[in-house]
Amino acid sequence: MAADLGVVTDRRQKRVEVATDRRQDQVREQLIVDHIPLANYLVGRMTVHLPKHLDQQDLLSAAMIGLINAADRFDPTRGVLFKTFAEQHVRGTILDELRSYDVLSRSMRDKYKRLAKELRSLEHQLGRNPTGEEVAAALAISLDDYYQLLDDVHVFNFISLDDSWEDDDGNPLCLADVLCESEAKSPQQQVMMMQMTDALGQAIESLPEKERLAVTLYYNEDFNLKEIGETLGLTESRISQLISQAMVRLRSRLRLHKN
Repeated sequence: MAADLGVVTDRRQKRVEVATDRRQDQVREQLIVDHIPLANYLVGRMTVHLPKHLDQQDLLSAAMIGLINAADRFDPTRGVLFKTFAEQHVRGTILDELRSYDVLSRSMRDKYKRLAKELRSLEHQLGRNPTGEEVAAALAISLDDYYQLLDDVHVFNFISLDDSWEDDDGNPLCLADVLCESEAKSPQQQVMMMQMTDALGQAIESLPEKERLAVTLYYNEDFNLKEIGETLGLTESRISQLISQAMVRLRSRLRLHKN
């Protein structure tokens, strides 16, 4: 009799386990389906003004891999919203895919380093933000060539902006999170966010007015380049250049903070 009861108990336990696994699978699948629009949005948002030869379908596939991985790893007991958790993972897989294309040549990286160095040097010499004309003169290039350089290094700024570092629990955090004011961070991330927010706030406040407005509208208000251009009375290309120039300044100043 006892043996029969044991068998019944084991069967019940197995049925409970199967039912639990089935519910977990259903929840996982629903999370993925519900957040496919987020993956599509991030691909569109992150690839604006990137080289035309990039395969959008490959990036969408990478985004879906990131979304699936996020659903597999998500732990609701940690107090983080799945949207926030998934966004970080999707962004990471998109960046990995972009890096695999080697969109940044060594010569382009050298150009970027030279640009950043000249900007820091001029800021130190002048005690203020140098104008585009002053930076172009320091680089010994025309203003038009300087604007073209800003367009070229836009990709580098973009990838660096979304590069992440990890907190003590292995959770990713990046400058884009701070700019976009993502919600539901872990306690460790909240401390990091506070520190980065203070440093970033000071850095943004020190930007020239148009650069400050362009960055704020793009990241805080979720304006696209066309909308920002209409607001500031500038072309989309010029807005892209302003944001690129602002990112060079911000990365330089925040690197000092992180170190």
